[in-house]
Amino acid sequence: MFPSGGFALENKIFKAFVVEESDEKSFAGHVRKRNLTDLPEGDVTIRVNYSSLNYKDALSATGNRGVTKTYPHTPGIDAAGYIEESSEGQFKAGDPVICTSYDLGMNTPGGFGQVIRVPADWIVKLPSGLTLRESMIFGTAGFTAGLSVRKLTASVKPEQGPVLVTGATGGVGSIAVAILAKLGYSVTAVSGKTDAEVFLRSMGVREIISREAFTKDSSSPLLRPVWAGAIDTVGGEFLATAIKSTMPLGVVTCCGNAASPQLPITVFPFILRGVTLAGVNSQSCPMPIRKELWGKLADEWKFDRLEDICTEISLEALSEKIPLILKGQLKGRTVVNLER
Repeated sequence: MFPSGGFALENKIFKAFVVEESDEKSFAGHVRKRNLTDLPEGDVTIRVNYSSLNYKDALSATGNRGVTKTYPHTPGIDAAGYIEESSEGQFKAGDPVICTSYDLGMNTPGGFGQVIRVPADWIVKLPSGLTLRESMIFGTAGFTAGLSVRKLTASVKPEQGPVLVTGATGGVGSIAVAILAKLGYSVTAVSGKTDAEVFLRSMGVREIISREAFTKDSSSPLLRPVWAGAIDTVGGEFLATAIKSTMPLGVVTCCGNAASPQLPITVFPFILRGVTLAGVNSQSCPMPIRKELWGKLADEWKFDRLEDICTEISLEALSEKIPLILKGQLKGRTVVNLER
């Protein structure tokens, strides 16, 4: 652990979860000692207190070249901590900050290291309503949920009818559910976890539908209009079914493809009902919107049961959790404490 005044360890050594490629083209992650000289050039050096585990991190940790091109590599698309050094006047040593998105954890060493070095324009100052740990309970998943809620609520109001969230026990889905419920929407959740009812009800869900029941009529070009809007987090036939069963002039947001990147659908929902499909991309979100959303997550969108969706682990526990998130077996958010 590094004190706020500077690095305590000789030669500026820190710990990081490093994914390495073997001669057999297999990939494995181990906690290694790293040096500041291993980090890329950048405006700001940040001492990371917390990160979080995301699906994209698991892809990077298992050798997905679409996410990470070269190894060894330190994943972690989320990081929150204190600035150690800055060459930019807008930040100073000791400032608490959040860094998510852009290239962090993809091809730039990420938040699974106790220190990162990044461009200043990747960083948001921690809003006063959040702790560093809470910001990582949200992380990229919460930010993506926030973007989805922002797009949905711009056109769909609570009095227009129920809204749907797919993948509702995952990181994005569980936070989207909680925010929508706090804003007064009647939320229906789609989940493949048979033991998730208590969890989802505690987040404010009114109705729960199994994956099988939700997609049983998915081959039809149009379905009975049920939802005023929907937030889809998994793609494939789940997204297609959500679109087909959305009311006229409803909005469906799309932010994931864990089920499939393919969209098996006709144009009928769009030209006969005027349904809008709104894509969500958190990685390259403009900074003004990024600051606006972090402000909302720290204030009017911050829900009471934030801690209930969080499991905290150490760097050493990442190897155990990464296969589980790839299989869809984790619930809520997994926060990585880099000081443990």
